[in-house]
Amino acid sequence: MSIPCDKLEQTDIPNVNLFIDGHSTPAAAGGYFDRLDPSTNLVASRAACGRREDAEQMASIAAARFSMWSSTDVNERVKILRRAKKHLPNYRDRFAQLMLSEIGAINEWVDFNIRVAADAIEAAVELALRYAQKNSISKTQTSYIVRQPVGVCLAIAPWNAPIVLGMRAVVFPLAFGNCVILKASELSPATHSLIADVLHEAGLPSGVLGVMTNAPEHSEEVIASLIAHPSVRRVNFTGSTRIGKIIAGMAAQHLKRCLLELGGKSPFIVLKDANLQLAAQEAVYGAFLNQGQICMATDRIIVEQPVADAFINIVKGLIENLIAGDPRRDGVKLGPVASPSIASRLSSLIEDALDKGATLITGASRRGQFIDATLLDNITPMMRIYAEECFGPIAGIYRVESAEEAITVANNCEYGLAAAIFTQDLTLAKDMANRLESGMCHINSATLKDDPTMPFGGLKSSGYGRFGGDACVDEFTEVRWITIEDN
Repeated sequence: MSIPCDKLEQTDIPNVNLFIDGHSTPAAAGGYFDRLDPSTNLVASRAACGRREDAEQMASIAAARFSMWSSTDVNERVKILRRAKKHLPNYRDRFAQLMLSEIGAINEWVDFNIRVAADAIEAAVELALRYAQKNSISKTQTSYIVRQPVGVCLAIAPWNAPIVLGMRAVVFPLAFGNCVILKASELSPATHSLIADVLHEAGLPSGVLGVMTNAPEHSEEVIASLIAHPSVRRVNFTGSTRIGKIIAGMAAQHLKRCLLELGGKSPFIVLKDANLQLAAQEAVYGAFLNQGQICMATDRIIVEQPVADAFINIVKGLIENLIAGDPRRDGVKLGPVASPSIASRLSSLIEDALDKGATLITGASRRGQFIDATLLDNITPMMRIYAEECFGPIAGIYRVESAEEAITVANNCEYGLAAAIFTQDLTLAKDMANRLESGMCHINSATLKDDPTMPFGGLKSSGYGRFGGDACVDEFTEVRWITIEDN
């Protein structure tokens, strides 16, 4: 049953402590910060204000547990992680309630997160098993290489897909025998902390995983202290390019390697021979799922001029009823954006585009943190939206005269995460895919695609390093050369 916002009461607010050495523990200095529900402005969760001393304690405990966890047989590690995968569905309703209140998630997005998080666990354990077998084969040689876990890994996960991106950030390093500290997002602290409950119930030994929460004003202090800690050897960060550059700079000072999965402004190319109905459906899915708050979201729809009007009419029909509202209400498919600052930035992008000649196809004025699905036509380089990442329920139409111009427009961007091409000419599509500057490209499907067995990451300002696939092994293990000579 849907509940009107004005009838909601502040009851049963989740109280989140730090997760240290297998226990829920208040911050050393005490204190909690509130995360507000983006739909109601009521308190969604209350989380511990971790500081430098908490971070250093967590890193020291993880370092002490590393020898035990890294020497645990890979098959035992796999059993624990697969038990966590089995437990995930049992946590579905708890995750759904937290994601609803902390980030305004609809049920479709919750279920996507649960499903892909389970896939990430399986991909991580399969990868660890495969490389453990390769190591065991080479140990009879007189000159051989081994891969070994690196130590303690710092995982910094974002709020927008908190289960899948939080789980991905920890299970890949865990599967290879590393200990992990998960720095939870200030916008989804309770959701991220629940990941520790899943893994702990599955049998993950105490201290192998720690979860740090902190107030926004203490983020730099906490992250800097964790990166500087001698036992922390690797950092993986998923989030904005602006923060990624700061983290990369901190890590460089200590010669520590980063995996950075950053922002995107995914091009979605529609050629004149494309199946327009399919392309429109995939564009809407890619642009507006989770209010467009996805790094791979379809941001730039690049359409050949002869089919642009027909394509826009189909898209318009699909999104006219995508009206943002509280996901607690029946039938709402588009929730709020995560914060007032995000809403203000998006409104500014829309206003700037309209002032400079863009055409509003669908969309309405901002209502607090609610922004309806917005489609803008006739985007030009003079507009901020041409180059700036939206990360919200906005997509722009870029009209081009040819496939060649489509490639030029697509590559004329600082980001290079995902891309999509729609055409019936697969030979042309493959050639275009090879020329697009993106870490991932999908032909005749949406920019939103997640397969944890494949290398996931971007080019240019979208970061470096890869989650998933063989490329991921190098992110969370050290390779060593060992020789044996007769004496």
